[in-house]
Amino acid sequence: MNKKALWGLAVAVLLPVLCYVALRYATGSAVDMPRKYLLDTVVTRVDNGKMISDSIWHTTANIRLQNQLGDTVSLYDKPGKILVVDFFFTNCRGICPRLTANMSKLQQSFIRGGDLRKKIDTSIVQFVSFSIDPERDSVSVLKNYADRFNVNHDNWWMLTGSKDSIYKFAFEELKVDKFSEEPISPDFVHTSRFVLIDKAYKVRGYYNGLDSVSISKLARDIGLLMLEKDKTQRSPVFTQILDLSWLWLIIISLVIFFVVYMRGRRKING
Repeated sequence: MNKKALWGLAVAVLLPVLCYVALRYATGSAVDMPRKYLLDTVVTRVDNGKMISDSIWHTTANIRLQNQLGDTVSLYDKPGKILVVDFFFTNCRGICPRLTANMSKLQQSFIRGGDLRKKIDTSIVQFVSFSIDPERDSVSVLKNYADRFNVNHDNWWMLTGSKDSIYKFAFEELKVDKFSEEPISPDFVHTSRFVLIDKAYKVRGYYNGLDSVSISKLARDIGLLMLEKDKTQRSPVFTQILDLSWLWLIIISLVIFFVVYMRGRRKING
């Protein structure tokens, strides 16, 4: 087989695969994903003689409290789910009812299409509302409050428990006062912010829970995080290519046939 034939064979086999990989990579990288917010540190290392800096983003710590059904739950009880968090108290006559109503609308937006029973898809997002007045917001009080807003208990927790733990979580883990235009007192976490946390428990956004535009952006960002690739996992593009074993078998068979055919032609032509 001459060199031109070999080059032609290589191009015929590899060009479609390379085009597919390039297209998938370009399509996946074109999306503007929600940024990560809380940087813990930057680690510098040397790799093949090059200085490389790795950003270590803050991982939200676990917290264990009681929900409106009286169950003791923790943030890590829902692995693989995106979290939307806010802070409220049931006696609030200001922003809290509006925040809860808007969170309820966001929860309702995950109703499965075509389901006559209007069943909410609880596999994607876990909504978490922390009471900032846990002494008065008992389990029964939270349950009554949740029922007023038609809360689906399957994927929305209203939590009560240790006030110190809740406030420490708000300021040290979520840093609700950071990047905030509104003043937030360390003695009373009264904020209109919704906080978005990804599947790896990294903070990915702060949103005004009273603003419809901001809530729409939150809904969009949830959708983007649902599609986000896990960089620690094997590339799905190459996995899909490698999984097409039947196609590779056909390609290899065609290559063998082509080589045998060209050798036969070469012998016939002397």
